[in-house]
Amino acid sequence: MPNDSNVPWANVATQVVRPLTHRIQPLILAGGAGSRLWPVSREHYPKQLIGLLGDASLLEATALRLDGWAPCASGQAEVIIVCGEDHRFMTAEQMRRLRRRAHIVLEPVGRNTAPALTLAALAAVADGQDAILVVMPADHAVADLAAFRDAVSRAAEQAEAGAIVTMGIVPSRPETGYGYIKAGTPIGDSGARVLEHFVEKPKRETAEAYLASGEYWWNSGIFIVRATIWLKAIAQFQPEMEAACRAAFEARHADGDFCRVDKTAFEACPADSIDYAVMEKLSNGTDIPAVVVPLDAGWSDVGSWDAVWDILPKDADGNVSRGRVMFEGSNSSYAHSSSRLIACVGLQDTVVIETPDAVLVANKSHVQDIKKIVGRIKAEGGAEAENHRKVHRPWGFYDSVDFGDRFQVKRIVVNPGAKLSLQMHYHRAEHWIVVRGTAEVTCGDKVLLLAENQSTYIPLGVTHRLANPGKTPLEIIEVQSGSYLGEDDIVRFDDTYGRK
Repeated sequence: MPNDSNVPWANVATQVVRPLTHRIQPLILAGGAGSRLWPVSREHYPKQLIGLLGDASLLEATALRLDGWAPCASGQAEVIIVCGEDHRFMTAEQMRRLRRRAHIVLEPVGRNTAPALTLAALAAVADGQDAILVVMPADHAVADLAAFRDAVSRAAEQAEAGAIVTMGIVPSRPETGYGYIKAGTPIGDSGARVLEHFVEKPKRETAEAYLASGEYWWNSGIFIVRATIWLKAIAQFQPEMEAACRAAFEARHADGDFCRVDKTAFEACPADSIDYAVMEKLSNGTDIPAVVVPLDAGWSDVGSWDAVWDILPKDADGNVSRGRVMFEGSNSSYAHSSSRLIACVGLQDTVVIETPDAVLVANKSHVQDIKKIVGRIKAEGGAEAENHRKVHRPWGFYDSVDFGDRFQVKRIVVNPGAKLSLQMHYHRAEHWIVVRGTAEVTCGDKVLLLAENQSTYIPLGVTHRLANPGKTPLEIIEVQSGSYLGEDDIVRFDDTYGRK
């Protein structure tokens, strides 16, 4: 391709000539269910909220990724996060744990990444200013943070000049599980290249040819673009999507930590990815340049168990373990224990994942088929596709310890100062036993304080509430009894968290 003043990318940055004039806005796309990482990742507690690679969740690691980069110094830049309704409280809690200021935009329904980015861009320009968005999916891993920040710096220069920039991962193997980007003419000496086109996931022979050519890079899904440029592109290529997102955002309202857009307007929005909606439509004829910047920083899309195995350190036999695991005569395998000992004998290229309510055993070459199992569980009405036995709530969590015909036993932990909703059940009664802390119990028109080893009874049909007035976690054992024990048998009259 020519590279002169007659082509649209001629005006993008060719070298570092001045500091950035637009502010940097970190943006995290935190949607998705992560079903290929079942049973650890569940619909209501997905992979981005879980510490799959260490103590920090993938979301937390993403929020920390730009720390130390001068244009986005720690504590100075508020992060925008776009996530689903079901994940809002855990997302907010993890940002509080990091002491990060977060503007959390809620998607009423899933519509893929292009509408999510559009909502975030509208949020970024709501104050009348523009910003360079650093768009990062919440489910990626990056080993070399210094190299990542350096690549973002070079990409931000191109974005400030008006380009939509994507990160291309320098391939290390002929991978058939990723999409590819064809990199075209170099742009000055910045390392950036004109983005020629995207390529779908190739067959093995094609992937080998791409690797040998040096002209094809993996598509990372990381984008750097000014908010106004993205809104211009989405209006040009997807006017129906832009109109629906704008209508939904203009009818927004604040709800505590969250920005709620209008559900009806957003439901009318077409669903599409950033690649399909815009990037594949950018060409020589558009006035919006498309640029790709190489990223060689130990990047990985943490999308399946074989990817987790590939990232983590291995023993002498190529095995990886999390939790209490013993290998004997096994190699190239991964075992993840949440609660029990896993003993692996004579395994090869095998994944074993244990949680309190499910066990997965799979060959590493077939981990993509885990989604089919999750689909079958959902079709059969199984709870294991959506929730863990331990379910997180904005006030704490509960763990379903045991259940049977007409009874269920739960361990409930309430955070200091937190309280459950004022509620009532039509079909069950509850017995509460305090095992740690102090409980404030509302039962009908009575309010009482219970200390450790004290208990109370909540009759069927009586309005009640549990609260923790203390400074330490409150732990109780709840025994439910009745004809129906589902979580949908809750009538809320008052709720601190807006779930009424």
